[in-house]
Amino acid sequence: MRRDPLPDNVLDKTDRLIINTLQDGFPLTAHPFSEMAGKIGLSEAELIKRLVNLRELGVITRFGPLYDVEAMGGAFCLCAIAVPAEQFEEVMTKVNAHPEVAHNYERNHHLNMWFVLATEHPEGISDVAGMIEAETGLKVLQFPKQEEFFIGFRVTA
Repeated sequence: MRRDPLPDNVLDKTDRLIINTLQDGFPLTAHPFSEMAGKIGLSEAELIKRLVNLRELGVITRFGPLYDVEAMGGAFCLCAIAVPAEQFEEVMTKVNAHPEVAHNYERNHHLNMWFVLATEHPEGISDVAGMIEAETGLKVLQFPKQEEFFIGFRVTA
């Protein structure tokens, strides 16, 4: 995944319009890409091609719905581990083997592994965190959400 900023000329006006427009919702229709492409002024094939390119460049990391796990009775929790550098790959593999791990990021910090747990029931968070601790021998710090904020990301089009 890309970590360095992209050069200024990588995204054109249309790419920026796509990024901004798709944050406002995606139609649940028989031909959603066609409908969205029409809003942007592209063909369906061109929109899909550009989305694939944005993904390959690392501009977008995923394309899909965001589910409100809590509304369905589940839970999310941001977690962090201080992983010795020589064990990072091994620990990452063990953590990522859990289907409850929604994201996993390496950070340049004492707490160098940050991941999100998403479980079907709230008690699942401590269960999975405990399993990861047992498998890795490392303490999993849990940072449960206290309040939710929506932060949109807009680029100059």
